[in-house]
Amino acid sequence: MHHSELGTSGVEVSEIGFGAWVVGTDWWGDRSEEDAIEMIQYAVDQGITYFDTGDVYGHGRSEELIGQALAAVRDEVTVATKVGYDFYNNPQAGHGELPKEMDPEYLRDAVEQSLDRLEMDSIDMLQLHNANVDEITPDVLELLDELEEEGKIDATGLALGPSIGWLAEGDLAIEEEFDSVQLVWNVLEQEVGNHFLETIEETGSTTSLIPRVPHSSGILNEQVTPETELGEGDHRGFRPDEWYETGWEKLEELRFLERNGERTMGQASIAWLLSHDAVATVTPTFRTTEDIDEWAAASDVPKLSDEEMDRVDELYETNFDIDRDDGMDALRSSVDGADIESAGLDKLAAD
Repeated sequence: MHHSELGTSGVEVSEIGFGAWVVGTDWWGDRSEEDAIEMIQYAVDQGITYFDTGDVYGHGRSEELIGQALAAVRDEVTVATKVGYDFYNNPQAGHGELPKEMDPEYLRDAVEQSLDRLEMDSIDMLQLHNANVDEITPDVLELLDELEEEGKIDATGLALGPSIGWLAEGDLAIEEEFDSVQLVWNVLEQEVGNHFLETIEETGSTTSLIPRVPHSSGILNEQVTPETELGEGDHRGFRPDEWYETGWEKLEELRFLERNGERTMGQASIAWLLSHDAVATVTPTFRTTEDIDEWAAASDVPKLSDEEMDRVDELYETNFDIDRDDGMDALRSSVDGADIESAGLDKLAAD
């Protein structure tokens, strides 16, 4: 397992991270708390040292499980959490988005409660959870500085979503030299990641990128095939049928990335992301220990060649020669759309 630094924070992460949204919630499959703890500890055994959770996951339960599972190895791992959704005063309705609260006083209190649940003295990285650009105010930036000075956090990040977009927010975080920006990014969904690479290059920022959903909700790791029936409550079910139908066609065009016995498609999808210098760690959605075995090893598989990277670029630029809608434009949105328009992307604005 290789490691990288988040920005210039001095905080080190494994190239493959553990997205702890899968524990403490049932959005990615139901599992007992005992199984969740065993899964986290198994990830440590496979060399994973970066664990990414959030206070809203299971309304605090994911943080509690992370704290319990990692207590014995606290000095050997890096833990990130997120704050900004007010689940304390609002009930969860299915997979709907809760109201956000980015007032500095609220955020400080949320950090204290996260520390209590994690049973930790400090958080290695604190991320603002889906903050809009107008919510990242000078007062919020000052609070983040204060929390660092007080030793409560060591690095700051911005986790983007849930829509695929939010360019203005990521650009602001990069310009403000946040240590990381987390985003949806994979070989089938490149627009936003490519845009942030350009922003980093133009600004000279040291911000690291943390891609999630590297397997495009099951297509690139072949966990969702034409024969798959997604269960009720499976978070992958939010994507339209057209997305999967076009995705399976694109997958066949990417088979050249596989190397028999050396690199699976699931590993190649992660290795493609790690080929970008700005990427510090990739957080796939682990559902089983078998997933951990395969994807944790992606840090050590043969790197993609220049020829392979160029071929991926060529395919993406021509939309894999597929001339029909994938049904996702309505979900690729950003607040008021001005950022998407200025970036030259043909996507929709949020209502």
